[in-house]
Amino acid sequence: MRLHHYSSQLQWTGNRGEGTVDYRSYDRSYTVSINGKADIQGSADPVFRGDHSKWNPEELFLASLSACHMLWYLHLCSDAGIRVKSYEDPATGIMEDREDGSGRFTEVKLYPHVTISDSDNLDKAKKLHQHAHERCFIANSCNFPVRHEAEIRFG
Repeated sequence: MRLHHYSSQLQWTGNRGEGTVDYRSYDRSYTVSINGKADIQGSADPVFRGDHSKWNPEELFLASLSACHMLWYLHLCSDAGIRVKSYEDPATGIMEDREDGSGRFTEVKLYPHVTISDSDNLDKAKKLHQHAHERCFIANSCNFPVRHEAEIRFG
């Protein structure tokens, strides 16, 4: 087994001058920095007093699941000799709020729309989504179902 280590730097940028005097006195804005990469400007979801123009943690989480699945899928297709020409995923997630203010994701659905170059590989290409799901690092870290409904076409 190999261990992989990751690091990031988070800086809250929402202090309006008084800090967290009360719940309405500060912005939820932050910057995520990773050495050598473009910064990510983030905030809370607008429902939680955040800035809708910035990435929120829930969106980043959903995007991580979608990207991890795609990267594994492309890898497996490459190994299987299936040439993927395009890949899109309008993923969705459901998060529930609890009365105490906490919450959790209860489900994520991935909807990969994949175009491959050879119609003879349609069935095989569809089945590889299950293998990608089983290998996805992010999906394997979740305590809720991550489902996928793939659409495979050729052209």
